[in-house]
Amino acid sequence: MRKESNNEPYEKEIKMLDKNGIAKRIAKEVKDGYYVNLGIGIPTLVANFVRDDISVEFQSENGVLGMGPFPFEGEEDADIINAGKQTITTLPGASFFDSATSFSMIRGKHVDLTILGAMEVAENGDIANWKIPGKMVKGMGGAMDLVSSAEDIIVAMMHTNRAGESKLLKRCTLPLTGVKCVKKIVTNLAVLEIGPEGFILLERAPGVSVEEIKQATEGTLIVSGDIPEMKLD
Repeated sequence: MRKESNNEPYEKEIKMLDKNGIAKRIAKEVKDGYYVNLGIGIPTLVANFVRDDISVEFQSENGVLGMGPFPFEGEEDADIINAGKQTITTLPGASFFDSATSFSMIRGKHVDLTILGAMEVAENGDIANWKIPGKMVKGMGGAMDLVSSAEDIIVAMMHTNRAGESKLLKRCTLPLTGVKCVKKIVTNLAVLEIGPEGFILLERAPGVSVEEIKQATEGTLIVSGDIPEMKLD
């Protein structure tokens, strides 16, 4: 088991769809040869679950290309971090560069897939993930550049907030990060795709019913036929 002293721990055996389970499911979307940007939070865990038989280049907007999994406890290097200030490892051939070069890669559409978190996603693909009015935030970071430049965007998020209110809405209530840009969402309850008429339910988390997903989704939820459970292995 790989465990970090200052990052969120992760275990190889997933018994429920927690943050690690979300990351493990998203890792199945990562293809051989992809260049992938991982956002702060749940997305940083995805690098831990990518298959060993494919080659993937993970990019961090603070200026790293070639990120690996989180380091083992006791092997952290404080100078090697991701955009969320977590210590990381790098793979053979990794490179370091300034933020201007990093964002040139992003704005130049050289990243195949962006995986990021969100506070809200609307049924038309709008995303809000950088500001809560009245609360102190560090800044928008690179989210606006990422969502406006990436060809493919997957959101990793919890389906509801701590009060049990849906984060998958008809219309975002928080300031927007991007408009009509999200393609797919993986939550602790489901895998969904953005369609012309709303959220298309593709998969259920293990043990979660379609009815539970309906109750947790404020936006239009489209259910067609039998919805399979996610396969995490």
